Amino acid sequence: MALRRRLGSQPGVRPGSRLGSRLGSRLGSRLGSRLGRVLLVLGFGAGSLLATGLPARAAAPTYTALGDSYTSGLGTRTYYGSSGACRRSPYSYPVLNAARLGAKLTFAACAGATVADVQKRQLAGLNARTTYVTVSAGGNDAGFADVLLSCGLPWPISCGHELDQATTFIKKTLPGRLDRLYSAIRKGAPNARVAVVGYPRLFNGEQCNLVARFSPGEQARLNAAADLLAVTIRKRALAHGFGFVDARPAFASHLVCADTEWLNGLSNPINESYHPNRRGQAGYAIIVEPALRKAPLPKLL
Repeated sequence: MALRRRLGSQPGVRPGSRLGSRLGSRLGSRLGSRLGRVLLVLGFGAGSLLATGLPARAAAPTYTALGDSYTSGLGTRTYYGSSGACRRSPYSYPVLNAARLGAKLTFAACAGATVADVQKRQLAGLNARTTYVTVSAGGNDAGFADVLLSCGLPWPISCGHELDQATTFIKKTLPGRLDRLYSAIRKGAPNARVAVVGYPRLFNGEQCNLVARFSPGEQARLNAAADLLAVTIRKRALAHGFGFVDARPAFASHLVCADTEWLNGLSNPINESYHPNRRGQAGYAIIVEPALRKAPLPKLL
């Protein structure tokens, strides 16, 4: 009404006339436009003025742990009852790192798994929303359990033949198997950061067990085989654009017979032998977490 009275007081302008209506419309439009610009400068938008709910939270990251006993946590002596023979442990590095990453864990790793087992039985949980993947595989394919059993027998029994077979397998057969597995992982989790986790050496050259006696020569050859396995896995992992976690440096001062062991020696039950204990899994967690965060993102084609 005040606007109409003011317009009506102008010479030649009658309240309610077309000219008055146009002037009022223009003034209102200008005032509205200026008010809109002021609100935008102050950071208010229509959505913020009208919104009544809080912003939606980002979805939690997801983490899938694939692999064999070194990932499942065999050696820690405590396992989820539901995991059965897979021996998945609450002290394993996947469980520890899922908590650190704030991620939902799909724990698929299983003790005794070969590369083919991982590919056939553990990839179902992967999808385009998977954020992180770790995988350890290859040791069982190379037959390290049988090699250790043979090498641990008393003199004069030797394990040279078994070591030769394992070395030949790692050089000639394992790379192709790893390539097929890594390709399947990338296909199943096209947007994930993937870290391939390697195996440590086992021995530091000392003898501390009267039952399982590994000669200095056998220890050296077993460590050389572990080195070959690490180099082979690393090469294939990098070829697929994955990160690689080399466990050897972190474990170097904590091998079998060390003052602070991260690896079990000969144990009861026997399947706990030569696997990371709780300290070893905690050590793995320390080196795996940053590797996961820094693992390369997949390249866009």
